[in-house]
Amino acid sequence: MAKQGKKVLLIDADAQGSLTASLGFTEPDSLEVTLATIMGDLINDEEVEPGEGILHHEEGIDLMPGNIELSGLEVSLVNVMSRETVLRSYIEIVRESYDYILIDCMPSLGMITINAFASADSILIPVQAAYLPVKGLQQLIKTVGKVKRQINPKLEIEGILLTMVDSRTNYAKDISAMLKEAYGSRVRIFANVIPISVRAAEISAEGISIYKHDPKGKVASAYDSLTKEVLADGQ
Repeated sequence: MAKQGKKVLLIDADAQGSLTASLGFTEPDSLEVTLATIMGDLINDEEVEPGEGILHHEEGIDLMPGNIELSGLEVSLVNVMSRETVLRSYIEIVRESYDYILIDCMPSLGMITINAFASADSILIPVQAAYLPVKGLQQLIKTVGKVKRQINPKLEIEGILLTMVDSRTNYAKDISAMLKEAYGSRVRIFANVIPISVRAAEISAEGISIYKHDPKGKVASAYDSLTKEVLADGQ
């Protein structure tokens, strides 16, 4: 999206801080201001400046980092008034500055993930081409429906994206067929899939995107096609 001239903010809403580390900020736990700090300030009714804590990446995107402090925040949110909409309050502060805000969620349905659902216009669900992750989709889709009914009426599921697909095996084809059969009538399943690739696995240690690390590779090409597929919806 940034390559197409869009202003993009990434929010790392995962206590493991994998997105933050993958963008080259290798010690997320030593960062002074992170998403947990900002959400903590909002809970305490403290002023938050739009650019506060935002890190800039060389490839033209901004990042609100996440780290282990989100785990502690997860627990304390349980007793907070309007606990599902703290992240939404932050997004209202920065929304005007960006064309797209992407929130990377942890793979669990805790309070931080619910906050992300309460803030989002749409959810893109990446699913590894394996049996167990596909099995877990049911609960996720149910939770999205509940958030839409009770907290965020504009929330939609953008679609399900199959990732780490080994197209040489029948297994991936079976998983894809299973997905279409189970969810295809209710949720869009993206035509584009992301292939499994050693080059893609390397980038989390490099601090750069696949476009810089392996621009002519099959994964960069797949993400390019996916971006076009997603952006075509927003036109």
